[in-house]
Amino acid sequence: MTAQQQLLQILKHKIQHDELVLPTLPDVALKVRQRSAEPDISLNEMADVIAQDPALAARMIKVANSAFMGRSIKVTTLNQAVTRIGLSQIRNIAIAMALEQVFVSKHKQVQKQLDMLWQNSIEVASISAACLAYYNSQVGRSGLNKDVLTLMALVHNIGALPLITEAERQQDLLGDSRFLLFLTTNLATQVSVRILNVWGFADEFQQVALNWQKLEPCNPGPDYTDFIRLANIARDGYSDKEQEQRLLKYYMNMHMAPQENFMLHPDIQTVYQDVRTVFS
Repeated sequence: MTAQQQLLQILKHKIQHDELVLPTLPDVALKVRQRSAEPDISLNEMADVIAQDPALAARMIKVANSAFMGRSIKVTTLNQAVTRIGLSQIRNIAIAMALEQVFVSKHKQVQKQLDMLWQNSIEVASISAACLAYYNSQVGRSGLNKDVLTLMALVHNIGALPLITEAERQQDLLGDSRFLLFLTTNLATQVSVRILNVWGFADEFQQVALNWQKLEPCNPGPDYTDFIRLANIARDGYSDKEQEQRLLKYYMNMHMAPQENFMLHPDIQTVYQDVRTVFS
């Protein structure tokens, strides 16, 4: 039995018996989520929660000043940033900004793979948000929220994280990008749903993680999953190219994308760069 086959058996066994070590949501993200659920929470109190993590506080000021928020006047304090973002958005954006803390390993090769996974998640988030903005410009309000979509995109394949971390035990496999890609596309779905359930994410997040790899449009749609699928199409993320092309044409007919090479469209490219900048 090869090392790959051994690792696959170990991973499948741990998934089936719920023995895989799952990542935990950063403390500050948990506090933001808990406090944001309080009906009488004030903006100043929320700023105090975020201030407990200086790195997150700096990121929130950056978000408030970004084109992502559509504002031009700069803010300089966390209280100003939280006021600009607003309580309705602060929860999802703060959790999204804190998530990078999860993608950490002491093992150099594992960290390299986790960095790639995080950057891929940022790409999917940036592309899907840009396509949603384009869609809204074509058909009016879709009822879909850009910061909810951004957070969904960041966690849509979160199950790949503990699988890569578990692969640390087979260090000779960490450099095999094809094998790791197999792990993250074939085993991660069930793990992603489990993590999001443990983290207390809403069912719609779990449905995205469960269904994004299926090359079938949501009905009725478009839905959040459709925009994450579209982002993965842009990244050439599906092996069934014929079905991928059919789905892309469907999305074009739905005005979710203007053309086959839609990432070249200036409106999409502008929003894509704006979202990328938030995470840089």
